[in-house]
Formats: sequence, C-alpha cells, structure tokens
Amino acid sequence: MNLNKLFINHCKKNNLEINPNQLDLIEKLNQFYNLNFNKSFLKKIFSKNNSKLGFYLQGDVGVGKTMILNFFYENFKNKENKKENIIDAFVKKLKKKYELIYFDEFQVTNIVDAMILGSLFKKIFDENIKVLFSSNIMINDLYKDGLQRDQFVPFIKIIKKMCFEENLKIKEDYRKSNKNNNERYFFPLNEKTNFMINKSFRLLTKNKVKNEISLSIKGRKFIIKNFYEGIARFDFKDLCNKNIGAEDYLKISQKCNFIIIENIPNFNDSNSNQQNRFITLIDIIYENKIKLLVSSEKSLSNLSSSNRLAEPFKRTLSRLHELTSKKN
Repeated sequence: MNLNKLFINHCKKNNLEINPNQLDLIEKLNQFYNLNFNKSFLKKIFSKNNSKLGFYLQGDVGVGKTMILNFFYENFKNKENKKENIIDAFVKKLKKKYELIYFDEFQVTNIVDAMILGSLFKKIFDENIKVLFSSNIMINDLYKDGLQRDQFVPFIKIIKKMCFEENLKIKEDYRKSNKNNNERYFFPLNEKTNFMINKSFRLLTKNKVKNEISLSIKGRKFIIKNFYEGIARFDFKDLCNKNIGAEDYLKISQKCNFIIIENIPNFNDSNSNQQNRFITLIDIIYENKIKLLVSSEKSLSNLSSSNRLAEPFKRTLSRLHELTSKKN
C-alpha cells in the first residue's frame, strides 16, 4: 500500500496543508502496515522478527493525529464491528471480526479503566490483533498521578513493548489557526454577553416551534426544556453538575444539530467532576459534528483546569476553538 501517494492525494482532495513532518509519519505508518499486513513472501520471512503490533501516536492537540490515523484506518481494507462481555470472550469475538482496531484520543482518567487495561491489551496482543492509538499524552505519562497507578504500570509495560511510539511535532494547532474566528464563544459572564447570547438564540430559533423533550436513559428521565426543532439551550449546571454522563450526552446529541451552553465556569480541583463531564460532553458534540455556541467565565486562552485533567483538557480547548468558529 503506497500510503505516501494516497496521503498526498487525500490532502489535495480535502484542501489540507501537506506538512513534511506528517509525510515522515506516513512513511512510518507504511512500515507498520508492511510489517503487519503485507502478505507477501518477504513478509512471511521477516514476520517472526516483528514483535510490534501497535502504533501509538502522541502529539499536541490540533497537529493532525486524528486526521492521519483516520486516513490510515479508512484505507485499511477490512471494515468490521462490535463487542461482548468478559475479557477473554470479548477479545476472542473481537479477533473474529477485526484485524486492526483504532483508539482515537486515547486517555485514562479513572481507576476502573486503569485496572482492566493491562489484562485487556495483553489478550488483544496475544490474539495478534493490531492496534492504532492517537493521544496527546506520552505512554509513560498515561494516568500520571492517578489513584493506585501501580496497578496501571503493567499496561504501560505492555504498550511500550508492543507498540512503535512516535511523536508528531508541529508548532501550530490547526484548530486554532487564523481561519477559525471564534464567533460563537462569548465571555466574560455579564449583561453584554447575556444580550449577545439571547440575540443569537432569537435569530437561530426564528419561526421554529418550541417543545419540551423528555429523554429516557436506563429508566431515568432527562428533560430538555428549551428545544426548538433541533436547537437546544442549556445552562452548564444542568449538563455537568448533575450525576449524568456519556449515555445521556449521546441521547441529547441524537436530538440536536445546534447546542447552546451558558455559564461555563473556570475549572480547578474543586470542580474537577464537573470538568470531567464537560470534557466528555464536548467530545460527543465534536464527534457528532454539532454546532456549538457558549458563554463562559473566561476566554478560551484563559480557561483553566484542575491538575488531574490538565492533559485531556487541552484537547477540549482545541475542540472548543473549532466548534465555536466561523468555519464550523
């Protein structure tokens, strides 16, 4: 597979900048492909010497990690599906359906995930399943300072042993480029900001019918009070101060094509739980390509983080830049 040529064509087709550092990385992905998927005679000869079944790509937010690994994954021939239960049964079923799996924006933020990852990935690699990761955190720094991190160390050793680790260095965060003017991010929280939000909301919902939507998630209800034919308006506390999470946000995203979130606070160690929910919420809004308008206590460049979530929050800030820009 000539990834270099395919990638250049991909960039031209999508009007993307062709960066030499990205081209170098494409060549390393091509080597990874040849070692693991090329069924030629030479592959059969040298495959016994290949112990690297994964590819872990680390780099700052907005440098193109996801774009590049999406490109690789989409050009990989086999398209597959789904899941199951207990680790051994799950991985065996995975093996029947997948030769390559891809984890985008990989991170570990809680002890439950940390404790099962070692066993899970040992089995994945034992089954000779190949893996792609993108992350803005180096392998050695995953779950850094996390609770009972000693139980996470076996996973780090497995990933270090089984993956090529590469770093994509580009100074510019493409999501924050001058092309992206943040027209839908309002700060600070004052009367002027409130006036601008209300004005935007009136324009967005003009001639649209207001409804109150009730969503059912595992037996509990979530009410969207301000809903106008796909446009929903929320206060931050209604989305992130309550004990809700990814399943709720996914349900909301299925109903909305434009979301307004008001009164985003500055984050610190005292409201890290709310920040964690906000990170999940923005990821889901981003993945579902929903337009976003927000009001916040601070500007994007001055929005702070709790210590524990500082690294994953870099991705959130970068995504907020894109989601609230004129381009989006």
